[in-house]
Amino acid sequence: MSKLRHLQRLNHQNNTAVTRRGFLIGASSVGLTLAFAPTSLLGAPASATIKSQQFEPTVWFSIDPAGLIHVNVAEAEMGQHVGTALARIIAEELEANWADVRLNYVDTEAEYGYRVTGGSWSMWQNFELLSRAGAAGRKALLEAGARLLGVSAFKCRAENSQIICGDQRLSYGEIVQNGKIDRVYSESELSLMPIKPVEQRKLIGGDYRALDIPEKTEGKAIYGIDAQLPGMVYAKPILPPTRYGSVVQKVKDDQAKSVAGYRQTLVLEDPSNTIPGWALVIADSYHAALKAARLIEVEYDAGETKNVSESDILNHGRSLIDSDKGSLMVEDEAVDTVFENAQRVISQEYTTGTVLHFQMEPVNGLAFEKDGKWELHTGNQWQSLALPVYAKALGVNEADILMKTYLLGGGFGRRLNGDYGVPALLATQALGKPVKVVLSREDDSRFDSPRSASVQKMQIALDNKNRVVGMQHHAAAGWPTEVMADFFMGTGSNGVKFDPFSINGANHWYSVGQHRVRAISNDLANRTFRPGWLRSVGPGWTNWALESFMDEAAHELGIDPVVFRLQHLKSRGRNAGSTPNSVGGANRLAAVLKRVAARAEWGRSLPANHGMGVATTFGQERDMPTWTACVAEVSVDPTTGTVKLKKLTLVLDAGTIIHPDGALAQTEGAALWGASLALHEGTEYEQGEIRDQNLDRYTPLRMADVPELDIEFVDSSHLSVGLGEPATTVVGPAIGNAIFAAVGARVRHLPVTAESVRAAMPNPSGAG
Repeated sequence: MSKLRHLQRLNHQNNTAVTRRGFLIGASSVGLTLAFAPTSLLGAPASATIKSQQFEPTVWFSIDPAGLIHVNVAEAEMGQHVGTALARIIAEELEANWADVRLNYVDTEAEYGYRVTGGSWSMWQNFELLSRAGAAGRKALLEAGARLLGVSAFKCRAENSQIICGDQRLSYGEIVQNGKIDRVYSESELSLMPIKPVEQRKLIGGDYRALDIPEKTEGKAIYGIDAQLPGMVYAKPILPPTRYGSVVQKVKDDQAKSVAGYRQTLVLEDPSNTIPGWALVIADSYHAALKAARLIEVEYDAGETKNVSESDILNHGRSLIDSDKGSLMVEDEAVDTVFENAQRVISQEYTTGTVLHFQMEPVNGLAFEKDGKWELHTGNQWQSLALPVYAKALGVNEADILMKTYLLGGGFGRRLNGDYGVPALLATQALGKPVKVVLSREDDSRFDSPRSASVQKMQIALDNKNRVVGMQHHAAAGWPTEVMADFFMGTGSNGVKFDPFSINGANHWYSVGQHRVRAISNDLANRTFRPGWLRSVGPGWTNWALESFMDEAAHELGIDPVVFRLQHLKSRGRNAGSTPNSVGGANRLAAVLKRVAARAEWGRSLPANHGMGVATTFGQERDMPTWTACVAEVSVDPTTGTVKLKKLTLVLDAGTIIHPDGALAQTEGAALWGASLALHEGTEYEQGEIRDQNLDRYTPLRMADVPELDIEFVDSSHLSVGLGEPATTVVGPAIGNAIFAAVGARVRHLPVTAESVRAAMPNPSGAG
C-alpha cells in the first residue's frame, strides 16, 4: 500500500484538518473564509498499516484481526454508491455484520482485471462473482472456527460476523487472529461455489445507508481534484480552436511574466494524437496559472473543421441516411418487399442536439515519475481503456503506469474517456516534476466528449387492415466507440461494423413485422469533436425517436398509445427473452407498462392544456434489459409554448434490487437528467467550437423545475440488472408525447424549446 493511500485514510480521520465541509461552514458562519488549504497527501507514518496477518481468500475482500471486512472496489464511485452495493453482495454471502464492512477503492493493479464502470454493468457483471467470493470466505471461516473450537464444521453456522457452534461462538476477528487461515480459492473453485437461494437472503434488498455518505457529507472524501504532491506545479491548458488538426505557431507570454508564480508556457507534442495543439500554462499555483493564461496569446494554424456548424453535422447525417451507407444491425428478410407492398407508410424524422456532460468536478490529473514508474492521480471510469493511450503518449510500457484511484465528482460517461490524463503525464515527462492539470469550467466544456447530434428516420409499413407489418429505423450520429474503443464494435448482417453504444435501443422488444435497423457513423461529427458516451448512451436518442414515433403511429391510427404499445409487446420469436438476463421478454415490458398506466391513472380527466404522455424502454442493452415504463404529466402555455413538467411516474423491473435506497437515488437522478435533456440542456457547434461554455448559458434542470416523482420497483427475484441508464432514456419521449396530448404540438427535436412547441401548435393563435 502506498504512502498516498495511507494518508488518504489518515486525512479522513483527522478532525482538525480543513475540509471542504469545514470551508463551507466557515463561509456561512463568519461571512467569508479564504483559508482553504488541503493537507498534503504524502508522508503517512508506518503505523497506518495493519501489521497483523489478514484473511484474504480472494482479491475482492479481506478481514483484519479486528474483524473489519475490507471490500476491494474496482468500480468507479461517482455518486451512485456502487461500492456499497458491491459490498452488500459480499456481506450477504459472508454472513457479515454490516457495521464491520469498509470500502477500499483499488488502483490499477493487474489482479483486479479489466476495469470499466459504465453502461449499468456493475451489478449485472459482478453479482455472481462477488456472491461466490463471499461464500468462499464464509466456508473458510466456518472450517477454521470449527477447528479452533474442536468440533465438526457440520455442527456450526455463520451469522453476524461470527461462527456459532452450539453454545460456543467466535468472531471473525478472533478466528483471523488465532486460526492461521491460509485458504485461497482458485477461479475454478470459486465458479462452483454455491450461493444462497433468494429466500435465505438477509442483507440484499434491505434498507441501509450507503457507506460513502458520511465522508462525503462531512467533507472528508477525497476527489481527484484534491490530490497534492510535494514540489508539484499547476498547469492550466490553453485549448486550440479545433479538437483535431490545430498546430501552435507562436506563443507570446511577455505580459504573463509579470504574474507572480508564472513559470512558462509548454507546447505539448503528443504521439497519441489525443491533445494536438495544446499549450499548458505552468505556474506555482492554479490561481497564478489562470491569471497568466489570460495574458498569453497563442497563434494557431487551425484544423479543417474550424468552420463546422451544428446544421452542417445534421445535414451531413441526413445525406448519409439518404445514401446506402451504414451497418444493418437488424435486418429481417424481405423488408423492402414489405414496404413496397404496404397499403400505407408512415414516415418521420427526429433529431437531437449536442449535449455536454458538465459533471460537477472538472476533469483533472496529477502525474509524476520516479525510477521509470509513472503515476496518475485522478478519477476515471475506464482505466483499462486509458492506460494504453497513456503508454503511447509517453512512449513507455503500459505496465510502468499506475492510475491512483479517487472519488469522482460526477462521471456520467465523461470519465470513460481518460484523455485528460495525457497532458499531465506529458508535462511531467517534459518538466521532470509532478504536474497537476486542472481544466476550468470553460476548458471542460470545450474539451468535453459530447453526445453527438443525431438524425433519425423512422418508417412503419401498414397493411390494408392498418396492421403494422414492417418498421425501418435509420440513425446517423458521431460514434464514440468507433473513435476510442473499436474492439467493442459490432458487425451488421451486411458485414459493416457498427457502434453498439450509438444504436442500442433501436433493436427494441416490439413485434412490428419485418424490421430493419441501420446504424450510420457521421464522419463529420467524428472529425469535429471526439464523440463521447453520455449517461443513457445510444438509447438517449434512439428511444426518443422510437417512442415518439410509436406515439405518432398510435394517434394516426386512432388507438390509445398504451393500448397500441401493448398490442405489439408479444413474448415470441426474438422477443421471447432468454435465461438468465431477459426471462419473460416482452411480457415483462408489457407488465411495467400496464402498472405505470394504472399508477398514473392513465386516461383520467385533466385541465385544459395539460397532458399525459407514455413511453417505455429496456435501458441500454437487450442483453441486460431493465424493463421500464414512464408516464409524464405536463402543462403547456399555448400562448408562449412554455412547458411545465408536473409529474413523472415510473415503474421499473430491474430484477433483484440489492440496495433499495441506492436504486431509488439512481432512478431519481436518471429521470431528472432525462427531464433536463428533454426541456433544458443542449448546445450547438458554431465555427468548430461548442457555443455554450459555462452554466450561465448551458442551463441544466434547476431546482425550481424539479417535478413530482413517483417511482416503483417490481418485486422480483430475477437477475439484478442496471439502473444508471433506463430512466434517462424513457423520460424524454414521455414528455414529448405529453406535450402533444396537452396542446396537439408534435415536437421532434431535443431539447424541446418553447419556440419549437409554439411552432408546432396546430392552432398558433393559442386558443387551446
